[in-house]
Amino acid sequence: MSPAELQILISRLTGVAEEMGAVLRRASFSPNIKERADCSAALFTPDGELLVQAEHIPVHLGSMPASVQAALEVFGDTIRPGDQVAVNDPFAGGTHLNDLTLVAPCFVDGRLIGWAANRAHHADVGGMAPGSIPAAAVEVYQEGLRIPPVLMSDAVEAILCANSRTPEERRGDLDAQRGANVVGVERLATFAGAPLDEITGYGERRMRAALAALEDGSWTFEDQMDSCGPEPDQQRPARIVLTLTIAGDEATFDFTGTDDQRSGNVNAVEAVTQSAVSFALRSAADPSIPANGGAMRPVRVIAPAGSIVAARPPAAVGAGNVEVSQRVADVCFGALAGACPERVGAASQGTMNNTLIGGAGWVYYETVAGGQGGRPGRAGMSGVQTGMTNTQNTPAEALERSFGMRVRRYRLREGSGGAGRWPGGDGVERELEMLETVTVSLITERRASRPWGLEGGGPGATGENWLLPAGDESRAERLPDKCTITVHAGDVIRLLTPGGGGYGAAGAGDRDREAGHKRR
Repeated sequence: MSPAELQILISRLTGVAEEMGAVLRRASFSPNIKERADCSAALFTPDGELLVQAEHIPVHLGSMPASVQAALEVFGDTIRPGDQVAVNDPFAGGTHLNDLTLVAPCFVDGRLIGWAANRAHHADVGGMAPGSIPAAAVEVYQEGLRIPPVLMSDAVEAILCANSRTPEERRGDLDAQRGANVVGVERLATFAGAPLDEITGYGERRMRAALAALEDGSWTFEDQMDSCGPEPDQQRPARIVLTLTIAGDEATFDFTGTDDQRSGNVNAVEAVTQSAVSFALRSAADPSIPANGGAMRPVRVIAPAGSIVAARPPAAVGAGNVEVSQRVADVCFGALAGACPERVGAASQGTMNNTLIGGAGWVYYETVAGGQGGRPGRAGMSGVQTGMTNTQNTPAEALERSFGMRVRRYRLREGSGGAGRWPGGDGVERELEMLETVTVSLITERRASRPWGLEGGGPGATGENWLLPAGDESRAERLPDKCTITVHAGDVIRLLTPGGGGYGAAGAGDRDREAGHKRR
């Protein structure tokens, strides 16, 4: 194909994935999907390799190929037109139990053309606390309903809804997921004669060229998870260690030396680690490289089985998807800063600040924005989602209409970004007042360690979690980074999210620029 023809084909197929995401959001019931866009969509080749994706959520998209492969392994040649495979099992291609993936085959005249798949975060799938990421979980069974690859049916839907605290919301979101795949399959069928292998081949060539342009060598970087749970024996750091080796047009990301999986939910399955590697490498090497399976062919990921980056069952993994993924991305960027320093910025907030609240007949879930790290030639952005997440916030109007809470304060946390020639972005200050007795779970990180700076830049501020009984500032209680507590009507939960690290040492003129950035 000519370069123009190839780009047109890629763009048209990417448009299909974008349309799938639009259908999913518009048809969903939950604010988490409809408002926050906590969902992703992609198309796959007949053998299950990623073909194109919409620019949705990195941790979803990078791990979704494992779900498609799991569906292929179970159903193989028995899949039929109109079937859809459901899976959320973290140990069979999933991430954590909230993320339910639906995979649908596309047939034309009896020939398998490819697959349409989407993944959506369901706000509650059972478990020992509302929101299904309980801080105290030590086994996956405590986190909710676990679904291996099965054909989606009314019976499967009934089981899922019977295990959720919000069954009607689950039914609506499942219908939206099915509808998104129907659209994807219909659109993909029109590409039956297209040379789809040209797309993945192009992705491989682009990645090999980008790697070959880098200097050969090895770079090691390590960082930490602050804790693995709320108990005293869980409140200790866990190391993530990475050695990056670039040799010609290939790269190896070796996590040997990373700590073993822990008692707690801060464990990631290997698919999550693969997704963080893919995100960081594309971001640093060349963000214009097509996001498809071919781009990862020159890349080898070594994740020791039984470590916190490749957990084995029955480990709890709820925070692996949302928190370990962020730190894996951090260590990848840290190592890549040695290989291509002019393309990597300082650490961003490094957490999703997961807030889960359940009341009478409702469950709220949100990841809260923070500061982006300063970058070569540009300050970090303030109050944005960073790293492995790419969701929006729940508008205050939608939140107060749907849940028994009131937004009392929502503003930037001025001065929380790290100092530097190019300062880090500021985090967010958010206060939620409860209007009834609720259960609150906080799954957060960077409450002890700080987002690091680069090239002499300072670290970003750590985050803070607070409970204000009856909204009284004088009675404020500092909360741990991970906890599940009962909160009463009138009480206020306050989150101060981390800022990003600064880039470059600040001089006199740079301090003036930094002050102007903070004022804006």
